[in-house]
Amino acid sequence: MDHRTGMILVLSIVVMSVWGLDASAMQKTKFDAPLLTEKIATNRSIIVDIEGKGDYTSVQKAIDAVPVGNSNWIIVHVRKGIYKERVHIPENKPFIFMRGNGKGKTVIESSQSSVDNVASATFKVEANHFVAFGISIRNDAPIGMAFTSENQSVAAFVAADKVAFYHCAFYSLHNTLFDNKGRHYYHECYIQGSIDFIFGRATSIFNNCEIFVISDKRVKPYGSITAHHREHAEENTGYVFIRGKVYGIDEVYLGRAKGPYSRVIFAKTYLSKTVVPNGWTNWSYDGSTQNLYHAEYKCHGPGAERQHRSDWAKELTKQEVESFLSIDFIDGTSWLPVWLQQKS
Repeated sequence: MDHRTGMILVLSIVVMSVWGLDASAMQKTKFDAPLLTEKIATNRSIIVDIEGKGDYTSVQKAIDAVPVGNSNWIIVHVRKGIYKERVHIPENKPFIFMRGNGKGKTVIESSQSSVDNVASATFKVEANHFVAFGISIRNDAPIGMAFTSENQSVAAFVAADKVAFYHCAFYSLHNTLFDNKGRHYYHECYIQGSIDFIFGRATSIFNNCEIFVISDKRVKPYGSITAHHREHAEENTGYVFIRGKVYGIDEVYLGRAKGPYSRVIFAKTYLSKTVVPNGWTNWSYDGSTQNLYHAEYKCHGPGAERQHRSDWAKELTKQEVESFLSIDFIDGTSWLPVWLQQKS
């Protein structure tokens, strides 16, 4: 039995007895760095300290030190500080747990715009089995002209399978989180932006996350939180937001259509008045809205009123929402160190 199989078996037993509890029972349990470190169970570590009191002063230098083809979990502990650099986790370096000192303390930031979203990213994850805790990722490139190459300023590009972020924060003015492909889990994260600031083709659960809408007066119609791209019904992808809240200082759509089968669900989420009455938009998409899956379930707050919702927007039943609330939507029981099991 190799170490990964053994770890999955052990975690399965632990999770079934402890971490598979429902949300109400889990409110007393914090998914903090010691818990994640315990569940990942490794004694291999690299310390990054901006003041020179660790192994490296650069996050990227620490990643470069991880062996190519790495097959055992390794902790890259990034101590508090503002690291002004761009970081790439390449495909051939899986099983990295990047542990920060808290999203208000450990910051990775750059200032880059590009005609290419990927080229602009401050932080790129292309390796499977990546976990991050307690890190803020920023792209503070200045605002250019709306909907031009000057405005592609991605904070994080996530293009790998089995990736999880716990208590992290993502900041940009436009195209903040390029959630491109793979199965992902975001737990109690903060995501800030104005236009299409969570976008891509991934299969992701956003559990109890804060979505903050910043002002962008250059555009009408309003910006949108999500732009999920799904071309075919057979694609088992989508964004699911469970609990958490949407608020901010400008108005916004919950999502816009990106492909004929775009799929986004907000469930039990607080929606402030920053969400416009229509809720959803097909702006820039010329096709039929028949197969769009833009849906809500038991959302609350002034932005959750349904009288003026777009024609295709769905209000799901308990039965319809169950598969999206389940951690099985991302097959999470087989790879997440810890998770929150939701009930409808």
